[in-house]
Amino acid sequence: MSTMTDFARARELMVEQQVRPWDVLDARVLEVLSTLPRDAFVPEAWRSLAYADLQLPLGHGEVMLKPIVEGRALQALALQPADEVLEVGTGSGWFAACLGRLSRSVLSLDLHADFVEAARARLAAQGLGNVEVEAADALHYTPQRPFDAVCVSGAMAAIPGRFVEWLRPGGRLFLVRGEAPAMEAVLVTRTGAGVNDVRIESLFETDLPYLAGAAPAPSFDW
Repeated sequence: MSTMTDFARARELMVEQQVRPWDVLDARVLEVLSTLPRDAFVPEAWRSLAYADLQLPLGHGEVMLKPIVEGRALQALALQPADEVLEVGTGSGWFAACLGRLSRSVLSLDLHADFVEAARARLAAQGLGNVEVEAADALHYTPQRPFDAVCVSGAMAAIPGRFVEWLRPGGRLFLVRGEAPAMEAVLVTRTGAGVNDVRIESLFETDLPYLAGAAPAPSFDW
């Protein structure tokens, strides 16, 4: 059996045994996860585990999210073909590729120039010309336009108002907030013009590395 066939079977099992049982039932999301080769975005050392129920290390203390978390995030964002999306934390480029398959355009930001370069090459190899990757620190970044959806691939201590400001009214923000080991994945929907005009929906508990610069301040017990 060829490696390509092995990966195709592993991808099918990932969807049927991991993602779908975790209540990811959106047909468009399942189609993307079933057809987009995750193995093409995984570092060589970890490629055999591309479809495992694991966080995979990428370097710089960053990880690829578990497939079940990616599936739930994609489903929660409910992307439409005309949506414009901002991703914070490109990593391998895999999740940006998924976002690109579900929307009109994606701008993905990453702090690490080597991640950006590698992700651009992987995205180009998959023909995803609607995904742009930039080297930038999202905590100090000012986008030139608002977005229909924002997805943050690392945990944060709290929901930053600046990320809400990047949303159009009706726009959705997915992120994971709180402190390990019981962090909370949430969907924030902007309901009006103000940064406090939001609806917050709790999705599930998980545990992720923090986005660079977004960890809670250390506390001291005396």
